[in-house]
Amino acid sequence: MLKSMRKHAKFFYVLFVIVILSFVFWGVGTVDKSTAVAVAEIGKEKITIEEYWRAYERMRELYREINKGQSLDEEAEKKLKLKEMVLNSLIEERILLVSARELGITVSDRELQDAITGNPRFMRDGIFRQDVYFRTLQLERQTPEMFESSERQRLMLAKMAGLIWSSVDAASIDLKGLPGDEKKSDELKQSVLLNMRSAAIKSYAGGMRQRMNVKVNMNLIS
Repeated sequence: MLKSMRKHAKFFYVLFVIVILSFVFWGVGTVDKSTAVAVAEIGKEKITIEEYWRAYERMRELYREINKGQSLDEEAEKKLKLKEMVLNSLIEERILLVSARELGITVSDRELQDAITGNPRFMRDGIFRQDVYFRTLQLERQTPEMFESSERQRLMLAKMAGLIWSSVDAASIDLKGLPGDEKKSDELKQSVLLNMRSAAIKSYAGGMRQRMNVKVNMNLIS
């Protein structure tokens, strides 16, 4: 299993970019960041220890899903540098948020409303139900204000990622002459495009990190 995961290490990084967009902000509003212990600080932004472990556990779940229920042991985690991967990905996410604000990227109330009412978790029979929305948040110990704040940030992050992805020239991917049918060629092209987009995000975040005040406390997760 470890050999397979090493072989697909780049795939897992790409996967975590998607995880960031989907899960990092889930329940973020439940933490009082003014007093919470931070594993990293990016300017005025904090990554709390609770946020870190939530993202870490989510990544472990993804490994189990991909490897048909097999869990990572301690040795495999160390070789893969899983903890560092998760933390660096969270730092990249915060850098993208800071950059989005600097660029004036915003999320309108209408965009936020559409995202919430279009969320399948709050629907019954394909229709948004306000009572389901409130009940779901209550079960997750979130107020609507907390959830809507985190959802607005998630949408802002998605916009920033989309802006970076738009710089990737998909037309430059030429797979002509490779063996395989058209379907396989299209799948390979999408895979290459996804790798290029993730590399673009990593490159952008890396460049921005050089000029930002980033503090990391690895002792909290070692």
